[in-house]
Amino acid sequence: MAEERPWIKNYPSGVPANIDPNQYNTINEFAADCFKKYKNQKAFECMGKAITYGELDKMSTNFGAYLHSRGLEPGDKIALMMPNLLQFPIAFFGALKAGLIVVNTNPLYTAREMKHQFTDSKVSAIVIVENFASNLEKIIGDTNIKTIITTTIGEMLGMKGHIVNFVVKSVKKMVPKFELQNTVKFKDALSQGKKFVIKDFNSDHDTVILHQYTGGTTGVSKGAMLTNKNMIANMLQIKAWLGEHVPEGAVSLSPLPLYHIFACTVNCLSMMACGAHNVLVTNARDLPSVIKEFKNHDVALFTGLNTLFNALLNHKDFASAGFEHLKITVGGGMAVQTAVAEKWEKVTGCRLSEGYGMTESSPVVTINPIDGTARLGTIGMPVSSTDVRILGEDGTVQPVGGIGEIQVQGPQVMKGYYNRPDETVKTIVDGWLCTGDIGSMDEDGFFRIVDRKKDMILVSGFNVYPNEIEGILAAHPKILESAAIGIPDEKSGEVVKIFVVKKDKSLTEDEIKAYCRENMTGYKIPKVIEFRDELPKSNVGKILRRELRDEKKS
Repeated sequence: MAEERPWIKNYPSGVPANIDPNQYNTINEFAADCFKKYKNQKAFECMGKAITYGELDKMSTNFGAYLHSRGLEPGDKIALMMPNLLQFPIAFFGALKAGLIVVNTNPLYTAREMKHQFTDSKVSAIVIVENFASNLEKIIGDTNIKTIITTTIGEMLGMKGHIVNFVVKSVKKMVPKFELQNTVKFKDALSQGKKFVIKDFNSDHDTVILHQYTGGTTGVSKGAMLTNKNMIANMLQIKAWLGEHVPEGAVSLSPLPLYHIFACTVNCLSMMACGAHNVLVTNARDLPSVIKEFKNHDVALFTGLNTLFNALLNHKDFASAGFEHLKITVGGGMAVQTAVAEKWEKVTGCRLSEGYGMTESSPVVTINPIDGTARLGTIGMPVSSTDVRILGEDGTVQPVGGIGEIQVQGPQVMKGYYNRPDETVKTIVDGWLCTGDIGSMDEDGFFRIVDRKKDMILVSGFNVYPNEIEGILAAHPKILESAAIGIPDEKSGEVVKIFVVKKDKSLTEDEIKAYCRENMTGYKIPKVIEFRDELPKSNVGKILRRELRDEKKS
């Protein structure tokens, strides 16, 4: 650890400088503690159906025992491919109880993306929602997958589940035909698991429990190996920051998918540590379903990302959803725009605290205080036991205000990339995780992201950061969303091009140019403007500038 940690003196009251990851040896030990402590409390709820911590304990044990009965051994990999459903935490903790390595998989992946992840990770078992099974069928022969557990959206919802499944299958026709061999239904696996026991196995701090694939927004997706210690540490770091603001039984609304590392660590693990009641939203793009949960519950904590906050704020029913219990709103995954954060606080009365992290750091590195001292436009301060520095292009650590690459040290930093020692040594250098993000630190230890290294636009030798352009455009009343990229230019090397989704149909190119001239210096002003009905987004709603850049090349 570096000697200088200027942020410590500005930590909110009660937040420790360091956490002790030795509090638990494994995530299983941590989970057992939660299951016992909060046995009769609601743990997870989905579409109105809730299970308690005690029920989750029993069902996950049955699931783990079933996996062992199928010949799966500790260290084998199991893919979990589903949206937010009650099946997720059951399968997740069941797999960990059996000593398996969980490979979280985005259900919206194409067959090609599935094949890459399953062969790269050497997956031998999968839990998959039927809606996506036809894609698995296309590539199953190219994988080592022998155990296939299928489930339906409504399977764990009781009587209501039959209606849900009827609508999904027969009305909305969301389940393409598939003919996978030797599959077993999720409920049957739970039922059969009751006849077996989980065999003993060794696991410690350094045991890998997750292969969490990077978003692939900057190239091929790689499997970050996350250990018991990584996940315990990040869970304790988040709990230290949020804990006293989340009373036992408080409702945490989870629209972001648990297969994504942000929700997996923050909503699943850290909220369990607080004994919270996690309400899962199966499809966050279905805004009425998110708003409905706000109306049905006294939501105390809400996690999301800029595009979701922005979409909710622009929905006619959101302002009347009721926010008197909302104490914490945390934004991650992408930069939260100041205009969005200001409007969120105005509408909900709750300050939006932006955090920062990446898959390789389990994921949380920094977070804004939630005691009212959050600073808009910053990503907050490093969490406990974490050191962050800014390294300039010349290889020197930058002073306050200097711009350079954000680098991280802490117990939450991954072991490395699975089977990619070459990529690991490029990313972890002298014990520092090189994030590829450009940022700066102010004198109080608050950090600011300027942009991704690879997204930076170079105009006549000047660095232009898309985040800044998009942040300015977000404040325009007629713009819903925007994305900025660099395109080649003979004179200046590159110029800025923006893609704009209108909020008001009357918006013109001339209006945008006039607005930009008023709000940004000459070389930053977009030279090309293209209107779109929508922008390409990742599974969690992050705008994919890479796809927009690639369009231009093809």
